[in-house]
Amino acid sequence: MKATVTPPAADITVPLLDLGAQYAPIREEILAAITRVCDSQRFILGPEVDALERELAASIGVSHAITVSSGTDALLLALMALGIGPGDEVITPTYSFFATAGCVSRLGATPVFVDVDPVTFNVTADGVARAMTPRTRAILPVHLYGLCADVPALLEVARESGVPIIEDAAQAIGATFGPRQAGAMGAAGCFSFFPSKNLGAFGDGGLVTTNDAKLAAEMVLLRNHGAEPKYYHSRIGGNFRMDALQAAVLRVKLPHLAAWTAARRANADRYRQLFHDFNLQDVVELPVEPAGTTHIYNQFVIRVPERDRLRDHLAAVRVSTEIYYPVPFHRQECFANVESSRRSFPIADRAATTSLALPIYGELTPAQQRHVVAGIAAFYRNSSRQFQ
Repeated sequence: MKATVTPPAADITVPLLDLGAQYAPIREEILAAITRVCDSQRFILGPEVDALERELAASIGVSHAITVSSGTDALLLALMALGIGPGDEVITPTYSFFATAGCVSRLGATPVFVDVDPVTFNVTADGVARAMTPRTRAILPVHLYGLCADVPALLEVARESGVPIIEDAAQAIGATFGPRQAGAMGAAGCFSFFPSKNLGAFGDGGLVTTNDAKLAAEMVLLRNHGAEPKYYHSRIGGNFRMDALQAAVLRVKLPHLAAWTAARRANADRYRQLFHDFNLQDVVELPVEPAGTTHIYNQFVIRVPERDRLRDHLAAVRVSTEIYYPVPFHRQECFANVESSRRSFPIADRAATTSLALPIYGELTPAQQRHVVAGIAAFYRNSSRQFQ
């Protein structure tokens, strides 16, 4: 039965994210973990970090998990450990968070932008194959919004040249493609523990995963200024170490991750039903979950006409939204001199003007979700763009 388009409720507010709702049930566990670190006076690396690395490696299904100071530093460290530098090219989507391409440029290498798939927002094997050159030294796909790119197909593209694949899994912890998780398919996987992620720290934090023992050893060396033993430097690395306080918080949260992800997925299913009930399927393009994949919905991103006007309308009825991302890499001023920026990327350009992220956190209530969709329905009912 179709829902009647009624005005959104006057007494409901829907934030984009409600970290307090997640924190409240585990508050005492978190405070105990922080107290444990404070009592130990071990604040950088140490036993908390070691334990978290073992637990994350087991959870993701990899041999090695190396914690770092942020998701950005995870990308930087993986690129450094693979020897990426001046004269090298790294293929990346033009539609992602800035760090994906920024880390490539920071090392003096050249990002080579490719367009994304119009349905999944991820790079395709065909698009990457067309961008390959003799200077390609890595492929850096992004599992955008929590949906895995087709890494097995990308591995086929890379097989002949031996080019490594670095998975940008910053938004995708727990996502799967076939039997394997994000971060367990390529040469390395890079994760972020920024507070808004499905597994979020109380500040910045990140992780690099790999099944290559030699590569793991190189990353462990580089994350601590390339020093082994202390004050003896065989490499020039950086300070990419994780704080023990962040590790302790993440150790409390990790056992809850599966339930939190299941709640996000249930909310995604409820959104789909609500958009159907409000007869919006011909106006709103919903995120997809291809067969054989598990989407973890770090973001629930729709594509809509009149996006900016809709966003203003939703703000007026107390629904917070976000745009991920308004400016693709090929249109960023800092990449104006990158050769691939002069190419055409129509799918990314369309996504930048039509995509809108709705609240999707696990603690979101059915009433809040109905308020969101009722607000969207009310906008299009009064818009010049009608729907049946």
